[in-house]
Amino acid sequence: MSSEQFSQTISLTEEIENILRERILKGEYGIGERIKESRIAEELKVSRTPIREAFRQLEKEGLIESVPNRGSFALGLTRRDIEDIYAVRAAVEILAIEWAVARISEGELQRLQDAFDRMEFYTGKQDSRKVLELNKVFHETIYSASGSRFLAQILKSYQEYVEKTRKATVYRSENLPVILEEHRQILEAIKSKDQRKAVERISSHLANSRKRAEQSMKLQQLF
Repeated sequence: MSSEQFSQTISLTEEIENILRERILKGEYGIGERIKESRIAEELKVSRTPIREAFRQLEKEGLIESVPNRGSFALGLTRRDIEDIYAVRAAVEILAIEWAVARISEGELQRLQDAFDRMEFYTGKQDSRKVLELNKVFHETIYSASGSRFLAQILKSYQEYVEKTRKATVYRSENLPVILEEHRQILEAIKSKDQRKAVERISSHLANSRKRAEQSMKLQQLF
């Protein structure tokens, strides 16, 4: 594992969480592989206390399993996890975009355009992290534009799991131009108030996202 630089803006425990989460999701720790506190402490030059706290958080997220008297083991995302996440996402986001096309305000439409424009800028710079952040803004604007607080809450409740698949598998730099074009088509359909086309394009985007996730996981030999 390469050396890590700690941020000055978040806690040490959160920084360790982020490091370990990214390693698990990228397959640097295989499913079932033991993650040793002592090795992490030595590598990162930290005490075991923040490492234990980070382990507890990652266990809540379903990325680590702690077994008494045996240690902590990486779980990561399985192929079934990916299938379940995208099945739920497709069902709910299709409904969200149907309502958004009919109800979106001018302000929300401008936020959607702004998010896309910035995605385009950072795609040109091959900055996957920024594109990932702006993708979240783009989709959350659609959720808000649906006009349903209940639907928006459902979508946000599983957003954490969607983000895991995006961060770990989808936002490889070679995929960025294709992902940008998919969002351009979604935006155009919303702007033209074409509900049928918007549903078709979000459905296509989600199907392609699932394929990218599964292909990337195959390359990482996670299943």
